[in-house]
Amino acid sequence: MKILLWHVHGGWTDAFVRGDHDYVLPTTIARDGWGLGRGGRDWPASAREVAPEDVAAEDVDVVVLQRPEELAEAERLTGRRIGRDLPAVFLEHNTPKGDVPTSVHPMADRDDLPVVHVTHVNALLWDTGRTATTVIEHGIVDPGHRYTGGLPRFATAINEPVRRWRVTGTDLLPRFAEVAPVDVYGMGTDLLGGRLPDADVHGRGDVQTAPMHAALAERRAYLHPMRWTSLGLALLEAMHLGMPVLALAMTEAPRAVPPEAGALSADVDELVAAARTLLDDPDEAARRGRIAREAALARYGLARFLADWDALLGSLARRPRSSGTAGRGIADTPAVVKEVP
Repeated sequence: MKILLWHVHGGWTDAFVRGDHDYVLPTTIARDGWGLGRGGRDWPASAREVAPEDVAAEDVDVVVLQRPEELAEAERLTGRRIGRDLPAVFLEHNTPKGDVPTSVHPMADRDDLPVVHVTHVNALLWDTGRTATTVIEHGIVDPGHRYTGGLPRFATAINEPVRRWRVTGTDLLPRFAEVAPVDVYGMGTDLLGGRLPDADVHGRGDVQTAPMHAALAERRAYLHPMRWTSLGLALLEAMHLGMPVLALAMTEAPRAVPPEAGALSADVDELVAAARTLLDDPDEAARRGRIAREAALARYGLARFLADWDALLGSLARRPRSSGTAGRGIADTPAVVKEVP
């Protein structure tokens, strides 16, 4: 199949484009949110950069939408009615950010555009009305068991940890830094020094995937202090590396992380105590890391992920065209990128 999608979430797309399809990635000179293309990533040749004005000529088979604004933009680029003339699915990466028990999804109450959630928590929290929904859990390109844990330090990956602060649990990092230094990877980590000047917390910047994996694997344990996130792919990558993890028992983490893989709790004191244990006992840390890797391979393997998507995309291609319910005004949404916390 020929699939149109924008490069929005690099980690998720890294797995998705490993399938047996042709992936059309709109690409602009600005390389902005509407045209990042491959983004310099080492992806298969089947993930192709295409100028927006050339998308219509591609005659794509299906569209994977990831932002509400993409619906109108996809119709503009293809010249076809999404969900009616051209099959599509909306992929929801995020937990709701408003009044969570009653958060209505922007694609609610449609009969022409199914919603795919990346976690069961997302599917539980979003109200999608009568829109058909399913869950396809993440898949990870296995980096291999690379854990050494030789450095008595902790690591985490958080994009924009200062702006997002309590959402990402950045305020909790000094608690762990009392046990050992904490290295934070990701966009905007250079601002941590100004916000946490007295804590042994170090921003390491937005590092490319391969060197970041190498750096993570050297640290004793991986921290997942997120209060409100769908499920950080960096957590799953760390588990694949064979790292023991210290995770807040929030959102999807209890499903992803067995307690034997490190520690899982909503009690930060318990996690800090477990951090001390892992720091003092490298052999125990390595044992828990092996459990983490086994769990990640079993649930978040690439083959299962791609098979799930193949099944869904195949069903979309065979699906009869509906009359299309316009939902709640999304088709008229202007093509602007919104910053999502």
